[in-house]
Amino acid sequence: MLGMAGERGPTDLLAGLDPDQLAAVCAPRGPVCVLAGAGTGKTRTIVSRIAHLIHSGHVAAGQVLAVTFTARAAGEMRTRLRALDIHGAQARTFHAAALRQLRYFWPRVVGDEQWELIDGKLRLVGQAAHRAGLGPERETLRDLASEIEWAKASLVAPQDYPAAAVRMRREPPVSAEQVATIYAGYEELKNRARQLDFDDLLLHTAAALEEHSVVAEEFRERYRCFVVDEYQDVTPLQQRVLDAWLGRRDDLTVVGDANQTIYSFAGASARPLLDFTRRFPEAAVVRLERDYRSTPQVVSLANRVISAARDRPAGSRLRLVGQRPDGPEPRFAEYDDETIEAKSAAARIRELLDDGTPLSEIAVLFRVNAQSEVYEQALTEADIPYQLRGGERFFMRQEVRQAVAALRTASTGGPTGELPALVRGLLAPLGLTPDPPAGGTARERWESLLALVELAEELTEAVTGADLAHYVRELELRAQAQHPPTVAGVTLASLHSAKGLEWDAVFLVGLVDGTVPIQHADGDDVAIEEERRLLYVGVTRARTHLSLSWALARAEGGKRYRRRSRFLYGLIPENHPTARVATAGRQREAGRPMPVIRHCRVCGDKLVGTMPTKLGRCESCPSDLDEGLLDRLREWRMERSRGLKVPAYVIFTDATLLAIAEQRPADRAALVAISGIGAAKLDKFGAEVLAVVCAGA
Repeated sequence: MLGMAGERGPTDLLAGLDPDQLAAVCAPRGPVCVLAGAGTGKTRTIVSRIAHLIHSGHVAAGQVLAVTFTARAAGEMRTRLRALDIHGAQARTFHAAALRQLRYFWPRVVGDEQWELIDGKLRLVGQAAHRAGLGPERETLRDLASEIEWAKASLVAPQDYPAAAVRMRREPPVSAEQVATIYAGYEELKNRARQLDFDDLLLHTAAALEEHSVVAEEFRERYRCFVVDEYQDVTPLQQRVLDAWLGRRDDLTVVGDANQTIYSFAGASARPLLDFTRRFPEAAVVRLERDYRSTPQVVSLANRVISAARDRPAGSRLRLVGQRPDGPEPRFAEYDDETIEAKSAAARIRELLDDGTPLSEIAVLFRVNAQSEVYEQALTEADIPYQLRGGERFFMRQEVRQAVAALRTASTGGPTGELPALVRGLLAPLGLTPDPPAGGTARERWESLLALVELAEELTEAVTGADLAHYVRELELRAQAQHPPTVAGVTLASLHSAKGLEWDAVFLVGLVDGTVPIQHADGDDVAIEEERRLLYVGVTRARTHLSLSWALARAEGGKRYRRRSRFLYGLIPENHPTARVATAGRQREAGRPMPVIRHCRVCGDKLVGTMPTKLGRCESCPSDLDEGLLDRLREWRMERSRGLKVPAYVIFTDATLLAIAEQRPADRAALVAISGIGAAKLDKFGAEVLAVVCAGA
């Protein structure tokens, strides 16, 4: 990979830049849009451009403000600027820059003592929720805090939240009206206490510049050149602050990649990046597509992942070109259950370590934090150190500690009964419902509690007569084993928390439908495409070794009802064993072949896109829809949604009902083969749906 420019000093600033990087660095002052793919050296390009503008006399160092989205990225930028002998240019996160400005201008804008900045929202959200008649469940409060953060980032006021939630298809933990009430109560409590949250830093900074011309003039005299990294992740609130900083000027460089937009749930949007040339028609646009991070084999797979995306805007159609020597082909593997998948990953990691790959250069990436436990256990058993990024160790999670405490207390009373059922019953009051929540922290809590039940099932199979006391001792031993001294280790991280990082070897695990893409994204093409981008981000974290795997069952000996992720179709080499249908367990259960739909059932062409895959036919091919069946399915769904007091789409989306009415499944195997119908919905609604289908046969 190209070295850092600072290694050669400021007089040799442009040496070693490729032609596209050079074009970005040397673009004249004014609006510049750098579309930078993963691994293309964007950070080097950014700092080299700042240094070039300063050394060329276009701007003084103290007049530059560069902003990004993480403190780590801002710190790296400052380090590289110092290496280029640039001192005085500011490189900060949006929030850090706003805090600095607000503290400076506060006496003139507000006039009294500065308000306290709070670390988090939970305490005040809890008070507002209590006033609204809600209980103190921590998971609900965390989800409410997240909704308030989304609303403020999206410039949605409390009174506008219900309409915005419907428009944006939010899934709040309580009704939208209750969220609005709690949101308003939170703001009232916070303002009364003369406190600010992190969102307020941006809101008040924008207001100070918009409403006080003297403040705006002083700020704009100080800062004249702006650079924004990761511009695809900007929220409406951050864009408002940026607009306030700029005023009517256009000395702005933005750098981003719409293919890596993965924070829409938090209010981020790639639209400002994609619309940059509409706002600034004279803007210089540079595309960085030479990938210096990954081998050509990894780059090829990444390109194939993202090329299958639907409705890609022109500004997102970057095609990476690998610049490194050839490396090994990505590995694909299918396993009977998650335990085998995790143990196989640990065995492969041991091979990499023996071959000289450092621990710190290996990562296991998953979609949700609840997936970490089985990998924590497998690495512990293999005596391989690890560290969790962006999440707590399994046995340190609050819900797990609460569960272990409850199980320990119950074990002293000597309860009897079948161990897994006993554990499930004891965990029910803590949130282990028969069906998983739709998403958010409640879903993560549910997954953690379910993992404890599965540990009870494993113990029952391994130890004859195992009781609750034995089980609690097993939990305590496992917890102790997972607290080694802090040392360098394999990174365990969610795909979201891996953004911006890279490793020599990456394991993408748990790649099954319902997880990647996540279940609650089904039926929403926009959400599905964000899930595809999340997989793309995961693939592009790997420099040399890349493994992709999935398991057909969750627990050892469990029914193999899962399907590999739809995003893997077309990626696996045709001669690879896993290129065959990945549903052997379901085929045997049904007693007949049950191929996963990969080609149109009308014309035979390969299917591309969410809706064609769901329907099993190209959009242009004729439909064999049973309209009477579709009407009956809609009536059934309406009755069930009323009975369960949930929106109709929570039962099944319109697209899923359409697929059922076209394909008319005759049994459970055929029903679960339809995209959007996972194990939970099959168990809950399968018999009823099949009865509706058969009623019209």
